[in-house]
Amino acid sequence: MAESTAIRVSPVRDVVDYELLFDCVHCGLCLEACPTYALTRAEMDSPRGRIYLMKSLAEGRLELDSDAVRHLDLCLGCRACETACPSGVHYGKLIEGARDWIERNHRRPLADRVRRAAVSAIFPFPSRIRLLLAPIRLADRAGLRRAIYPMLPRAMREWLDLLPPVAEEPNPLTPFPKNGKGERGTVVVHHGCVAQVLAPSANLNSERALQAAGFRVQRLAETVCCGALDLHSGNLERARRFARANVRAIKQSGAEAIVSAASGCSAAIAEYGYLLRSDPELAADARDVAAKVRDLSAMLLEAGFASAREFRCPEFQCRVTFHDACHLAHGLGVRESPRKLLRSIPGVTLIEMAESDLCCGSAGSYNLTEPATARELARRKAGNVLATRADFVVLSNPGCEFQIAAELRRRGSKTRVIGLADFLALAAQSGAPAP
Repeated sequence: MAESTAIRVSPVRDVVDYELLFDCVHCGLCLEACPTYALTRAEMDSPRGRIYLMKSLAEGRLELDSDAVRHLDLCLGCRACETACPSGVHYGKLIEGARDWIERNHRRPLADRVRRAAVSAIFPFPSRIRLLLAPIRLADRAGLRRAIYPMLPRAMREWLDLLPPVAEEPNPLTPFPKNGKGERGTVVVHHGCVAQVLAPSANLNSERALQAAGFRVQRLAETVCCGALDLHSGNLERARRFARANVRAIKQSGAEAIVSAASGCSAAIAEYGYLLRSDPELAADARDVAAKVRDLSAMLLEAGFASAREFRCPEFQCRVTFHDACHLAHGLGVRESPRKLLRSIPGVTLIEMAESDLCCGSAGSYNLTEPATARELARRKAGNVLATRADFVVLSNPGCEFQIAAELRRRGSKTRVIGLADFLALAAQSGAPAP
């Protein structure tokens, strides 16, 4: 009997939003879309299997043990299953709720607790990231990274692999040509936490592109983490605190649209209405803010940003491929507009890669907490990238950028991984008339 028509019992544990479980009819169409199922071929490492686990835990038919936790931990939260699902299952909400319940009811092994505590204490806070990176930057400038690498613990080496050498050429910052079409409204670019430290040019180039397209860019009075890292790791209470701060700041800014150079941040902000649905003060404002989330490429296309008039760059001949960041494709449903924008740039040839929307393994902090599975997915993604023989991999999420670039460096590839806004700046810079 399909789950949707089965007799329902009352849950004995507040594991997830219980009613959402009954949207799943167990058809199995999600299985082949799931990255972990693709790797393990295990039912319990699929969305359908994990929903069964959540329901069993909620109804008291299964005790929370290390095996159940392991299957739920291995989920990347990529939400590819939502795209594949014909029944509209809100899997992202389910896995986030289950992880929050796990963190409150399960004691992990010491090494796991230490690793997760370090991620939680550092990465949502830009000042702490900068402090952590200071000695690494000094070592890079002195040419000592390779020398100290073997002396570091394995976990530190895995994290260090994801950081590009500081000596690498920075992504371009360049004024874009003005299209002269006037003001199109006010937009905020949410700078995020990790992005503002490790990919600041993506934020700034997003702002400059929007200004060139005729939008008025408004800076937030206060920028805090969007909460995505906590949503993925099971800390819903702190995610709500971050969400409240962002909702207040965005409302105060008067922005009509919200953009992020990190699609994971955009998807998290788009869920604020659900996340703060029970907040007596901010529920309505949270829904309003969530409805204002927009994609950079779609806004630029609507404004007529990319055209032969804006990009006079016949010398900028290159082949590019596009990686669909999970939360852009599956969370926000954006696929075609970045490709259309890239195709509109003279000299750019877009080559589609196989499995372009398969997760690269970054998945927020997943590549820090589950490095083995993340590395398998990075290898698979890099193989698909190299098969295109592209000069650039363009994408919309800094985490994906670091993950894919690290694997390509391991293979000695010269293919450059770059955010969409930075690529647009590079094209505009190449086409800029000589002074």
